[in-house]
Order: sequence, then C-alpha cells, then structure tokens
Amino acid sequence: ESMQEYAVTIAGQQYKLPQPFFVLATQNPIEQEGTYPLPEAQLDRFMFNIFWKYPTYQQEVHIVKNTTADDVLKVSKVLTAEEIISFQHLVRRVPIADNVVEYAVKLSQATRPGAQGSAIANEFLEWGAGPRASQYLVLGAKCNALLNGKYSPDIEDVQAVARPVLRHRIVRNFKAEAEGMTVDNIIDRLIG
Repeated sequence: ESMQEYAVTIAGQQYKLPQPFFVLATQNPIEQEGTYPLPEAQLDRFMFNIFWKYPTYQQEVHIVKNTTADDVLKVSKVLTAEEIISFQHLVRRVPIADNVVEYAVKLSQATRPGAQGSAIANEFLEWGAGPRASQYLVLGAKCNALLNGKYSPDIEDVQAVARPVLRHRIVRNFKAEAEGMTVDNIIDRLIG
C-alpha cells in the first residue's frame, strides 16, 4: 500500500505518507523461517535488489566497536525533505537520447521468454521483467550519469544499473538452475 498508494492503513484508517519516503526491505538468503517470499508484483515495486557482502575484518571490528559501546551517536541532517524532492525532480529532468531509452526497453524485453530477441530468456528464464524494469533502468541510468559527472546517460549507464534493477524481476527456469546459471550470469549475458 505504501509503495503503490503512498499511504498506510491502520485499524481501518488510511494515513497518507509525507513526501519524500522510501521503502527498504532486507532478505536473509539462508533462513526463511518467520518470513515469506514476496509475490512478484510486490517485488517489482522495488527499484533495486542490492547484494551486500560480509564486511572485511577491519570493517567488522569498526562495526562491533561502534555498536557495543554505550555511546549515544548524534545523527546530523544532510538534506532537507525539500532538497531530496528537488534532487528527485532533477533526475527526472535529465535528458536522455532515444537510442538509450530504446536500449533499456530492448534489454527488459530480452528477459521475456517468447519475445523477439529473447534467445537467452527462452533458454534460461521462466519469467521476465515487465515495463517497470524499463522505467527503472532509465531512472537508474540518469542517476548513475549524474553521480559520475555526466549531463546525460548513455548505454553504459543502463548497463551499470542492469543487475540491481533486473535481478529480482526475472525467474530462472529448471535448465538455468541445473546448469548453475545465476540471475546475474544471465543478466551479464543479456548486456554482453
């Protein structure tokens, strides 16, 4: 409800969420007890699926020191709500060439078994990404371009965000699982 309608309902009363807001979710790949997998329609509303590796030894020492002491940490505001909304609008105003938009759409469509140009999908995928993936590839590419000092994204910016945008939107088939093909392997072959 929050991701689709920008509201939450508690005890029958709907409350609109103030802007800006975003939703984070964590998933433990080892144990699913006490959790349940989200349906594809809900997963599709998340822009990115990002993998985090274990911290290095030094990073973990730092984490442990900072989380086991009785220190009260003070968090400083970095941006106001208005500034965040302004940056969100800035990303949407970034110009993008037609060929880059077309590449993003072709990449999304290439994940769909049975679609034109989907040989890899036909071989390894049960289900592909929908139109929301194309939208997020473009928005992610625009943001990636800005973060790298460019005024407009190119195909390399789409490719840079392809893994986190697509990995939770495609479902491998039995052949892919049997051959040890990961979702990231399949995405790499698609952008290859």
